[in-house]
Amino acid sequence: MSEVIVEKVSKTMDDLQVIANISLSVKNGEFVVILGPSGCGKSTLFHIISGLIMPDIGRVYINGSDWTGKTGQVGYMQQKDLLLASKNVQTNIAIPLLLKGEETKLAYKKVQENLADFGLKGFENYYPRELSGGMRQRAALLRTFMFTKDILLLDEPFASLDAITRRKMHLWLKDLCISYNSSVLFITHDIEEALMLADRIYVLSNRPASVKAEFHLNLHNSFSEKELLKIKILSLLE
Repeated sequence: MSEVIVEKVSKTMDDLQVIANISLSVKNGEFVVILGPSGCGKSTLFHIISGLIMPDIGRVYINGSDWTGKTGQVGYMQQKDLLLASKNVQTNIAIPLLLKGEETKLAYKKVQENLADFGLKGFENYYPRELSGGMRQRAALLRTFMFTKDILLLDEPFASLDAITRRKMHLWLKDLCISYNSSVLFITHDIEEALMLADRIYVLSNRPASVKAEFHLNLHNSFSEKELLKIKILSLLE
């Protein structure tokens, strides 16, 4: 089981209310996308879910247990890949395992076992400066998977990529998460990206962020149905 429930969370920072009474969930194996205006508090919400900061009120439950303000249960990838320029791909990916106290040889073995799935086989000795933008994001995602494959928080991971590369990454990521049965919360500003990836979409308001709407999607949604949904979401984001 890999489930997250966010229950009536609010947060004020520097006398500015950022989040107001947000409740949402991601079920086992589900891909949930969060859409909202820039600066509305989406990243702050991820900081709360990951346990990096405490909410003022509200709770975060992971697999049925209260994990509010506690780290270690979710993999969290921010928009920038944050790869260390002085370390090769293999070492960068192994960092979560090494920080957990894994022996170096075993950590590298686990990395090697996953390189092919992430399109990185043969690139383990390259340095970040030698990789394309898409390859860097794959390395950053694999590093996140090394922390945990069960629950992933992905904060605009493809925003810096060109349109063609981003499209390829969408298809690859969706297949990968199905293969690993990962539960995903994914932040984006891109409605097309949300419609391509999501099982469900939460639309947030301007700051302080609250949930304005929730939409369910499935593989059988027609093009016209998705276009109608796109119009509805656009009207909510105006």
